Amino acid sequence: MHFIFPKNYNFKPKLLGFIEYSTAILDVIIGVILYFLVNLFFNSINLKIYVFISLFFPILLISILGVNKESIISVFIYIFKFFKNQNIYLYNKQSKINLNSK
Repeated sequence: MHFIFPKNYNFKPKLLGFIEYSTAILDVIIGVILYFLVNLFFNSINLKIYVFISLFFPILLISILGVNKESIISVFIYIFKFFKNQNIYLYNKQSKINLNSK
């Protein structure tokens, strides 16, 4: 079966149909780092599970759902560009109104 995609359609392969591969790799890296930090600071297995799930689940949800239907990597790029170029100013033109003129 062949599907015809329009040329303006941006096709991105996804893992399990809903998460991009780059986002999944970023989630795995964050999960591994969080796993090692939790193992470093806590001794109880129950506490390790609770802390890992409570810290990793919001990150996973944000990466799957996205922010304004953007991937989490795009959001990080936008945030980085914003902090890099903070000297961009908003120009507001003020009009002068003279009420005394006839």
